[in-house]
Amino acid sequence: MKLTYETERLLLKILRPTPENAMAVLDFYNRNQLLFERYEAKRPENFYTAEYQNAVLSCEYNLTLRLQSLRFWIYEKDQPDIIIGTVCFYNITHSIYDCCKTGYKFDQNYQGRGYAKEAMQFGIAMMFEQLHLHRIEAYVMKDNAPSIHLLMALNFEYEGTCRKVIRICDTWEDHMLFSLLK
Repeated sequence: MKLTYETERLLLKILRPTPENAMAVLDFYNRNQLLFERYEAKRPENFYTAEYQNAVLSCEYNLTLRLQSLRFWIYEKDQPDIIIGTVCFYNITHSIYDCCKTGYKFDQNYQGRGYAKEAMQFGIAMMFEQLHLHRIEAYVMKDNAPSIHLLMALNFEYEGTCRKVIRICDTWEDHMLFSLLK
Protein backbone atom coordinates (compact mmCIF):
# COMPACT_ATOMS: atom_id res chain seq x y z
CA MET A 1 0.00 0.00 0.00
CA LYS A 2 1.23 3.44 -0.87
CA LEU A 3 1.27 6.30 1.61
CA THR A 4 0.25 9.03 -0.86
CA TYR A 5 -2.47 8.99 -3.48
CA GLU A 6 -3.63 11.66 -5.93
CA THR A 7 -6.98 12.71 -7.30
CA GLU A 8 -7.59 15.52 -9.75
CA ARG A 9 -7.05 18.29 -7.17
CA LEU A 10 -5.99 16.53 -3.99
CA LEU A 11 -3.29 14.57 -2.25
CA LEU A 12 -4.51 11.87 0.14
CA LYS A 13 -1.81 10.85 2.59
CA ILE A 14 -1.53 8.15 5.20
CA LEU A 15 0.65 9.87 7.77
CA ARG A 16 3.45 8.19 9.67
CA PRO A 17 3.85 9.23 13.30
CA THR A 18 6.46 12.00 13.24
CA PRO A 19 6.73 15.29 15.15
CA GLU A 20 6.12 17.23 11.90
CA ASN A 21 3.00 15.26 11.03
CA ALA A 22 1.69 15.56 14.58
CA MET A 23 2.08 19.34 14.41
CA ALA A 24 0.25 19.48 11.06
CA VAL A 25 -2.65 17.44 12.49
CA LEU A 26 -2.71 19.58 15.63
CA ASP A 27 -2.85 22.73 13.50
CA PHE A 28 -5.82 21.28 11.56
CA TYR A 29 -7.71 20.54 14.79
CA ASN A 30 -6.87 23.90 16.34
CA ARG A 31 -8.16 25.77 13.29
CA ASN A 32 -11.47 23.88 13.40
CA GLN A 33 -12.02 23.24 17.10
CA LEU A 34 -15.44 24.90 17.41
CA LEU A 35 -16.80 23.25 14.26
CA PHE A 36 -15.61 19.71 14.98
CA GLU A 37 -16.44 19.56 18.66
CA ARG A 38 -20.16 20.00 17.93
CA TYR A 39 -20.24 16.57 16.27
CA GLU A 40 -17.68 14.51 18.18
CA ALA A 41 -16.98 12.87 21.50
CA LYS A 42 -15.66 14.90 24.38
CA ARG A 43 -11.93 15.43 23.92
CA PRO A 44 -9.37 14.25 26.48
CA GLU A 45 -7.58 17.10 28.26
CA ASN A 46 -4.36 16.52 26.30
CA PHE A 47 -6.06 16.24 22.87
CA TYR A 48 -4.69 19.60 21.69
CA THR A 49 -1.05 18.60 22.14
CA ALA A 50 1.47 17.33 19.62
CA GLU A 51 2.23 14.36 21.87
CA TYR A 52 -1.37 13.21 21.83
CA GLN A 53 -1.69 13.63 18.06
CA ASN A 54 1.54 11.71 17.50
CA ALA A 55 0.22 8.85 19.65
CA VAL A 56 -3.00 8.77 17.60
CA LEU A 57 -0.99 8.80 14.36
CA SER A 58 1.02 5.85 15.65
CA CYS A 59 -2.10 3.89 16.54
CA GLU A 60 -3.78 4.68 13.22
CA TYR A 61 -0.65 3.81 11.26
CA ASN A 62 -0.51 0.40 12.94
CA LEU A 63 -4.19 -0.22 12.16
CA THR A 64 -3.49 0.73 8.55
CA LEU A 65 -0.66 -1.80 8.33
CA ARG A 66 -3.17 -4.46 9.43
CA LEU A 67 -5.84 -3.06 7.03
CA GLN A 68 -8.26 -2.55 9.91
CA SER A 69 -8.57 1.20 9.36
CA LEU A 70 -7.41 3.74 6.76
CA ARG A 71 -7.24 7.46 7.52
CA PHE A 72 -6.35 9.74 4.65
CA TRP A 73 -5.23 13.27 5.49
CA ILE A 74 -6.27 15.56 2.65
CA TYR A 75 -4.18 18.32 1.06
CA GLU A 76 -4.64 20.51 -1.99
CA LYS A 77 -2.01 19.66 -4.61
CA ASP A 78 -0.87 23.29 -4.75
CA GLN A 79 -0.60 23.48 -0.92
CA PRO A 80 0.90 20.09 0.01
CA ASP A 81 1.86 21.14 3.55
CA ILE A 82 -1.54 22.23 4.91
CA ILE A 83 -4.10 19.63 5.95
CA ILE A 84 -7.56 20.63 4.72
CA GLY A 85 -9.48 17.53 5.73
CA THR A 86 -9.51 13.88 6.61
CA VAL A 87 -11.44 10.85 5.45
CA CYS A 88 -11.40 7.64 7.46
CA PHE A 89 -12.59 4.12 6.78
CA TYR A 90 -12.57 2.20 10.05
CA ASN A 91 -13.80 -1.01 11.67
CA ILE A 92 -12.88 -2.79 8.45
CA THR A 93 -14.29 -6.29 8.84
CA HIS A 94 -14.00 -9.20 6.43
CA SER A 95 -15.38 -12.74 6.58
CA ILE A 96 -19.17 -12.76 6.32
CA TYR A 97 -19.41 -8.96 6.70
CA ASP A 98 -16.92 -7.35 4.29
CA CYS A 99 -17.88 -3.90 5.53
CA CYS A 100 -16.59 -0.79 7.24
CA LYS A 101 -17.72 2.54 8.61
CA THR A 102 -16.64 5.92 7.31
CA GLY A 103 -16.24 9.42 8.67
CA TYR A 104 -14.82 12.67 7.37
CA LYS A 105 -14.21 16.26 8.33
CA PHE A 106 -12.96 19.23 6.41
CA ASP A 107 -11.53 22.58 7.37
CA GLN A 108 -14.28 25.19 7.57
CA ASN A 109 -12.41 27.35 5.02
CA TYR A 110 -12.36 24.56 2.41
CA GLN A 111 -15.96 23.39 2.54
CA GLY A 112 -18.28 23.80 -0.41
CA ARG A 113 -15.57 23.17 -3.00
CA GLY A 114 -16.29 19.49 -3.67
CA TYR A 115 -13.14 18.32 -1.90
CA ALA A 116 -14.98 16.00 0.48
CA LYS A 117 -16.82 14.35 -2.41
CA GLU A 118 -13.61 13.97 -4.42
CA ALA A 119 -11.74 12.42 -1.49
CA MET A 120 -14.64 10.16 -0.53
CA GLN A 121 -15.06 8.92 -4.10
CA PHE A 122 -11.41 7.86 -4.09
CA GLY A 123 -11.70 6.14 -0.70
CA ILE A 124 -14.94 4.37 -1.60
CA ALA A 125 -13.38 3.01 -4.79
CA MET A 126 -10.40 1.76 -2.79
CA MET A 127 -12.64 0.03 -0.23
CA PHE A 128 -14.68 -1.73 -2.91
CA GLU A 129 -11.99 -2.48 -5.50
CA GLN A 130 -8.82 -3.08 -3.46
CA LEU A 131 -10.15 -4.24 -0.09
CA HIS A 132 -13.11 -6.05 -1.71
CA LEU A 133 -15.66 -4.75 0.75
CA HIS A 134 -19.40 -5.11 0.16
CA ARG A 135 -20.82 -2.33 2.35
CA ILE A 136 -19.82 1.04 3.80
CA GLU A 137 -21.82 2.66 6.61
CA ALA A 138 -21.95 6.25 7.83
CA TYR A 139 -23.62 7.72 10.91
CA VAL A 140 -24.74 11.37 10.83
CA MET A 141 -26.50 13.64 13.29
CA LYS A 142 -29.83 14.82 11.89
CA ASP A 143 -28.81 18.49 12.05
CA ASN A 144 -25.63 17.97 10.01
CA ALA A 145 -27.13 18.97 6.65
CA PRO A 146 -23.81 19.28 4.75
CA SER A 147 -22.84 15.72 5.70
CA ILE A 148 -26.24 14.33 4.75
CA HIS A 149 -26.04 16.15 1.42
CA LEU A 150 -22.58 14.68 0.78
CA LEU A 151 -23.70 11.13 1.50
CA MET A 152 -26.73 11.50 -0.75
CA ALA A 153 -24.51 12.88 -3.55
CA LEU A 154 -22.33 9.77 -3.15
CA ASN A 155 -25.41 7.52 -3.52
CA PHE A 156 -25.54 6.39 0.09
CA GLU A 157 -29.04 5.35 1.13
CA TYR A 158 -30.75 6.31 4.36
CA GLU A 159 -31.61 3.18 6.36
CA GLY A 160 -33.11 4.64 9.51
CA THR A 161 -32.29 6.39 12.74
CA CYS A 162 -30.25 4.67 15.44
CA ARG A 163 -31.46 5.86 18.82
CA LYS A 164 -28.89 7.16 21.32
CA VAL A 165 -26.07 5.38 19.45
CA ILE A 166 -23.10 7.74 19.83
CA ARG A 167 -22.10 9.89 22.80
CA ILE A 168 -21.41 13.45 21.65
CA CYS A 169 -20.21 15.95 24.26
CA ASP A 170 -21.30 13.53 27.02
CA THR A 171 -24.84 13.18 25.63
CA TRP A 172 -26.13 10.07 23.84
CA GLU A 173 -27.36 11.27 20.45
CA ASP A 174 -29.54 9.75 17.76
CA HIS A 175 -27.77 9.32 14.42
CA MET A 176 -29.08 8.68 10.94
CA LEU A 177 -27.59 5.53 9.39
CA PHE A 178 -26.63 5.61 5.72
CA SER A 179 -25.07 2.82 3.69
CA LEU A 180 -23.53 2.25 0.29
CA LEU A 181 -23.33 -1.20 -1.30
CA LYS A 182 -20.79 -2.23 -3.89
